[in-house]
Amino acid sequence: MPSRPRITLARLSAECGVSVATISNAFNRPDQLSKELRELVLKKAEELGFAGPDPAARSLRRGRVNAVGLLLGQTLSHAFSDPGTIVLLDGVARELQLRQMSLLLVPSTGRAESDEQLVRNAVVDAWIACALDADDPVVDAVLQRRQPVVVLDQPDRAGLALFSPDDVGGAREVVEHLVGLGHRRIGIVATELVGDGLHGLASARRQARCTFATTRRRLRGARQAVEAAGLEWSSVPVVEAARNDQMAGSVAASLLLARRSPPSAIFAFTDELALGVLHAARAAGLAVPDDVSVAGFDNMSGGRFADPPLTTVEQHLGERGLLAARALCELIDGTAGVRSQVTATRLVVRESTARPPGPGRGRRAALARAATGP
Repeated sequence: MPSRPRITLARLSAECGVSVATISNAFNRPDQLSKELRELVLKKAEELGFAGPDPAARSLRRGRVNAVGLLLGQTLSHAFSDPGTIVLLDGVARELQLRQMSLLLVPSTGRAESDEQLVRNAVVDAWIACALDADDPVVDAVLQRRQPVVVLDQPDRAGLALFSPDDVGGAREVVEHLVGLGHRRIGIVATELVGDGLHGLASARRQARCTFATTRRRLRGARQAVEAAGLEWSSVPVVEAARNDQMAGSVAASLLLARRSPPSAIFAFTDELALGVLHAARAAGLAVPDDVSVAGFDNMSGGRFADPPLTTVEQHLGERGLLAARALCELIDGTAGVRSQVTATRLVVRESTARPPGPGRGRRAALARAATGP
């Protein structure tokens, strides 16, 4: 079957007896034409099978495609299942929607060649880099395109505007709260430190090697509070979770709770990890907060409705996504210089934290007494 001849603006203008500019206006600037003339053009276009001017060619002429690439340090499936990422994306999308711009999600999966190819092929005007390892080569692939770039949370790269919460202050406030309650044995369930796939108890050397800026900042805040209380940071076990989800949080917490001298309080670096800690405590026969206090970071709905409700840090994820998108659009338009911005955090105290149990108190002690008999 022979293919239909390609319909061009010139042919459509000849069929309608009007100029090429009038045809273009019918599709792109309808307010420039009378209703009757536009309907005539669109009817003739439909008869000829003409869908409109080539968007790619139009974008090349304008030098803009009205699209932003969001480079994610996670798979697409994880992005759409992680509550924090969803709220962050919502903030970005709300701002772009107001400006009639589209959003292209580009995952960084750890396969350098394919990830860099995705970046090279992305038809976008600018980039938001989000939740990436500082050493991820895909960041360099974005920078090589010489387009406007801003960063959400991480990586912390010189010369790029960074939009992050007060990770240091938020983490410090959580640990100060736990210390103020009387806890001296504190454990930490941390997000990824180094993008090498390893997880488990993190040595001092591995903590010093941390390449994920968010994790590094929260470790710094926690350490400041521990040392201000006169405690040794080396006495605080830090377990690195394999992923930011409840299963990984549960596995990491199990390692802490199985120690010879388990912590009386656990600070998890996200609410998702903290919900996993709650599960691990229940599985170990422990009550929260009677036996172990648990705190998170994010203030997501899952923590608010947990049993017990989770003490956490509120960090306004959606607002930060909106601010980053707005700043990026200003860079695209060339209307303003953009500076890094640290958004405020706030400690939210709920029922998952309390004073540590005294000698012979709590479910742990009751289980021990039951095991030994009267």
